[in-house]
Amino acid sequence: MSKPTANWEKVGDKFYRKIQLYTAVFDQDLELENYNVVGAPYSGAVAVYRDEEKLHTYRGPGVAKSSIDVYSCAGKLIRSINWDKGTIKGLGWSEDEKLLVVTEDGTVRCYYDLQGDFAPFTLGHDSDQHGVVSCRFYNTGFVALLGNNHLISVASYAEPRPKLLAIPPTEHVVSWNIIPPAYSLSRSVEVILAMGSTLYVVDATEAEDRNFDAGPFRHVSVSPRGEFLAFYTEDGKVWVVSGDWSEKLSEYDSRVKTVPKDMQWCGSNAVALAWEDEVHLIGPKSAATKFYYDTWVHLLPDVDGIRLLTNDVCEFIQKVPDETVEVFRLGSDSPAANLLEASSLLEQKSPKADDLIQLIRPNLAEAVDACIKAAAHEYNIHCQKSLLKAASYGKSVLDLYSSDDFVDTCDTLRVLNAVRFYEIGLPLSYDQYRRMTPEKLVERLTNRNEYLLALRVADYLHLPTSQIHGHWAQQKVRVSTDPEEEICNLIVKKLAGKPGVSFEEIARAAYDEGRIRLATSLLDHEPRAGKQVPLLLSMKEDTIALDKAIESGDTDLIFHVLLHLRKKLPLASFFRVINSRPVATALVESSARDQDTDLLKDLYYQDDRRLDGSALLISSALVQPSLSQSLDKLKLASKYLSDSRDPPAVFTRSAVDEAQRLLQMQTQFDKDLANARDIPNQSTAGTSLIGLSTNDTIFNLIKLGHQKRAQKVVNEFRVPDKTYTWIRLRALVAARLWVEIEEWGKQKKSPIGWEPFFNEVLAAGNARVASIFIPKCTSLTVSERVDMWVKCGLLVKAGEEAHKAKDRELLLSLRDKASGSAVVEIERLLGMLPQGRR
Repeated sequence: MSKPTANWEKVGDKFYRKIQLYTAVFDQDLELENYNVVGAPYSGAVAVYRDEEKLHTYRGPGVAKSSIDVYSCAGKLIRSINWDKGTIKGLGWSEDEKLLVVTEDGTVRCYYDLQGDFAPFTLGHDSDQHGVVSCRFYNTGFVALLGNNHLISVASYAEPRPKLLAIPPTEHVVSWNIIPPAYSLSRSVEVILAMGSTLYVVDATEAEDRNFDAGPFRHVSVSPRGEFLAFYTEDGKVWVVSGDWSEKLSEYDSRVKTVPKDMQWCGSNAVALAWEDEVHLIGPKSAATKFYYDTWVHLLPDVDGIRLLTNDVCEFIQKVPDETVEVFRLGSDSPAANLLEASSLLEQKSPKADDLIQLIRPNLAEAVDACIKAAAHEYNIHCQKSLLKAASYGKSVLDLYSSDDFVDTCDTLRVLNAVRFYEIGLPLSYDQYRRMTPEKLVERLTNRNEYLLALRVADYLHLPTSQIHGHWAQQKVRVSTDPEEEICNLIVKKLAGKPGVSFEEIARAAYDEGRIRLATSLLDHEPRAGKQVPLLLSMKEDTIALDKAIESGDTDLIFHVLLHLRKKLPLASFFRVINSRPVATALVESSARDQDTDLLKDLYYQDDRRLDGSALLISSALVQPSLSQSLDKLKLASKYLSDSRDPPAVFTRSAVDEAQRLLQMQTQFDKDLANARDIPNQSTAGTSLIGLSTNDTIFNLIKLGHQKRAQKVVNEFRVPDKTYTWIRLRALVAARLWVEIEEWGKQKKSPIGWEPFFNEVLAAGNARVASIFIPKCTSLTVSERVDMWVKCGLLVKAGEEAHKAKDRELLLSLRDKASGSAVVEIERLLGMLPQGRR
């Protein structure tokens, strides 16, 4: 094995290393110099598309078709997207590996999950008229430069809302770049435009001239976290200034007359200049080193370094991590370097190993930490093992040392080595892995259809696997040519017992592919009705959707389906669907009762529910604004029931007919009363009988003194004597017609007895008239009649009642209640009773 420092280059006082990731990346026939190449963040996929402004070698008619080819860093083709949608003016990647394609007319396609599916949107703001010139992308958004120098910003790919930034001058834009919102001073995207000899900074509100007079600047580049800005001048110099523009940090003269084709940051530490086959790496204080290639080289910047891509090789340049320098630098006597040496001596069974350990004993924990961190940053597996062995040896000597970091690093390196393998082509650095998170790594493997590795990584790191299984199933329904029943059985078998898998998403993928039957079969295995029903409706499986909603017991979901069906189907078809489903019918009925009585009427008619239909008409009659309309409704309700022989219907029809007759009588009475109001001394003003019940009508007529009319109602509706007696009594009491009540009391019998007369009159406050009815209550006991006399305040009469019954105790109790002359009278009555008798 070559020494770890063999690929190191010293740039100023810092070391940089060039790591060879993959060789024989692209076929030699691919003229990489004629293509635009864009790499996704975190060592992600590489998009390659032909530069239409350059001439190409003619290779026959079959090759002329334009496409965007997506490769891994190792040159494995992941996806080829045929392209015939116009000139591409912007191609970039999001942080989560979505591919953004912007065309000249302002149309944007966001390709997600590397499967060729996309979500389109347009930039607007007259981009179709002025045309897009170029674009600059960042993790979650991008900025497009139009032909009229207007700048359109899209802050989110998930919810694209293109916004116009401040209007810059109309001078020619030599070069430009952006500072992402996360790192700008204004916390919104800032655009740096090189115009003429100066630079402008444009944000949402203003375009500010920075008064740089060394232009024109042919390249503008921003470091990954916005701390530094780099500018390439016309005379071949690179300026580096601080992110707040306050300080010029360095100036490097490339001494190359031709302008480089690209300038990018290598992490936040150095700037890389690329000509066709030559790369300059410029570090702090204008220190630099150069790399030469045999073929055209492309720069693919990343958060902690830069990838260099040619037909032959994919390499990664980064600043050597401090821990790695500490361990491997020539002549290093750091504790970590000595620990690595001691580990090597231990393998050789040399006694000097223990001497070295004792030498660094005070700093042994620090040395172990450094070896673990250095191992994490290594790409070479042999170096990883050597460093981890050294760390293991060191921590075995220590009395107390937590092994958590050691175990985590071992797990991480196992994962990183697996995904760096050339067949996978994800050469993640340790820093990139930590920024991206293991969950996102599993997502990237899944999107590349590397399901086995994704599952193993997820299981190894104890991450959920539902997304992996779901993605596999969706791909299965998209590409498999097996019979649909076999596909469904296979998916159900494979996903049985797997928590969190959404069969709705799998079914939707099948539906999108036109496999309706397969989608329906898959939906049967989705346990959540709320997921099943919307897809079934979009698949036009309306009755199945309704059945699933009813099974769920979720009334909101059932209402959602019913509303959909009501809008879609003719009324007769809608009723046919719900008639065989009592729950749906009941919900329609309860909803329509408050909101759509016409629908309810049609439902009753369709079901031949005459009684319910007539009840609805009767309810409607009660709220009509005019009498004629109420009568019309009642006539219709009666007609509705005319053919029915069911006892409830016969009874209801009879009641409806009586209601009509009563309304007609009330109308006539009202007219009579209105005429009576014209006669002086009549007290019927403000009284209307319409809408009252039979009993209330009789009551009001008697109260108003219209006894004959009341009797007419009694005769017409065969009101029982007892009922009529009660109504008349209460009406006379209410009208305070005491004379008439007294005359009535002279009769021998009453259908309701005489006690109600006493109670009603006494309750109205007339004790005198009430007392008239006490002697007539012959069915009551002496005690009860005595009590009635007392209630009227007639204690002497009460005493006489008790004396007749020869009840001494009752008389004694009355004497205790009496006062004045009543006491004397009761004493006299007591004296008239024989002693010892009751």
